[in-house]
Amino acid sequence: MKAVTVVGAGLAGCEAAWQLAQRGVPVLLREMKPHKRTPAHASDDFAELVCSNSLRSAELTNAVGLLKEEMRRLGSVIMAAADENRVGAGSALAVDREGFARSVTGRIKGHPGITVVEGEAESVPEGIAIIATGPLTSEALAESIAGVLGGKYLNFYDAAAPIVTYESIDMDRAFMASRYGKGEADYINCPLTREEYLAFRRELCTALQAPVHGFDDAEVFEGCMPVEVMARRGEDTLRYGPLKPRGIIDPATGREPYAVVQLRRDNFEGSLYNIVGFQTHLTFGEQKRVFSMIPALRNAEYVRYGVMHRNTYIDSPRLLDQRYRLRSRPELRFAGQITGVEGYVESAASGLLCGLQTARELRGLPPLDFTRKTAIGALAAYVSDPSVRDFQPMNINFGIISPLEYKVKGKRNKNAELSRRALEIIDGLCGRLRLEDRP
Repeated sequence: MKAVTVVGAGLAGCEAAWQLAQRGVPVLLREMKPHKRTPAHASDDFAELVCSNSLRSAELTNAVGLLKEEMRRLGSVIMAAADENRVGAGSALAVDREGFARSVTGRIKGHPGITVVEGEAESVPEGIAIIATGPLTSEALAESIAGVLGGKYLNFYDAAAPIVTYESIDMDRAFMASRYGKGEADYINCPLTREEYLAFRRELCTALQAPVHGFDDAEVFEGCMPVEVMARRGEDTLRYGPLKPRGIIDPATGREPYAVVQLRRDNFEGSLYNIVGFQTHLTFGEQKRVFSMIPALRNAEYVRYGVMHRNTYIDSPRLLDQRYRLRSRPELRFAGQITGVEGYVESAASGLLCGLQTARELRGLPPLDFTRKTAIGALAAYVSDPSVRDFQPMNINFGIISPLEYKVKGKRNKNAELSRRALEIIDGLCGRLRLEDRP
């Protein structure tokens, strides 16, 4: 059997390679590290998390919680590594990012069916290939992809949040709690009075931004919007976003603060915390100056400032089918954020589906029917739906999953029932895999 080339050893590429190799399909995994890195990457490990260490909600009443559980049951290497490197984050799944990347790298490099080829892929490979180069696709490969697609691809920018040391946080001006007391008290909460909030927001609106070629506020994806852009949209925008105080009680006052900045643990030891929702493209000096207006962060030590990075994604609804294959050239497939799925979990899920379906195709087996009733199927259906006109990157959500055929009272009950139905379908597919998909 000929090898499948997978380009990119991020979450999607590693997941696709794993699913192929686990089913007896040889894989050539192309990765430009360690010879070349993007500005957002800091290590030579695979599956490096650059924006946040959170894989978001772990609850089945949340769509991303459902997606993660579907992936677990389908044998996801990304979820195995995430569960192994979990750190406390209330009802969310957050990981020790270095331990997570090492775990994925070890599994991938240790698999006898995967051959890692170091060095940049500057053009689209011949034969069956999966392009999973993500939001930081190199210029040369992006040009090659554009040539294959007739020049139809889009660029925009994501932003990564700063990380500070725990010991530099003034805990006399902060407290540990989770929203509504849900889960463990894993978040550090930094309260702001009305006067402190207004002064902070005023400086944030006028702070000096780092030059980013081609950046336009209108092009920023709402789910990863720079904090200064949110601040400019209105006096209370931040208080309804990352600084939302609802459900958080300050033990010093017994009341909700006017606004609150949350910090989430970034590693197992709890020595590093990232500032939740503070993706930014301010200059490093301005980040230090403006963020120090938060009383608990007045003397914060930054181990990483926020940075902007380019994100490349294709117009998938016009180009891909539900197996992430290019309609005009089916031997070429795409996975991860380059397809317009948004988020770490969604990227890995697209790699899982793409790798699994490719393996079955090569082994003469029919594709599995991941319907819109499952999270993994709904995501694939959305990004391949030609009726989607103004295509923007999409996180998984219950809104794109097929609705129930019957009434259920209460949103949480309805979501729980949607998850129950989806996992029943996934379990059926897993049973079929055990019978048919053995190497």
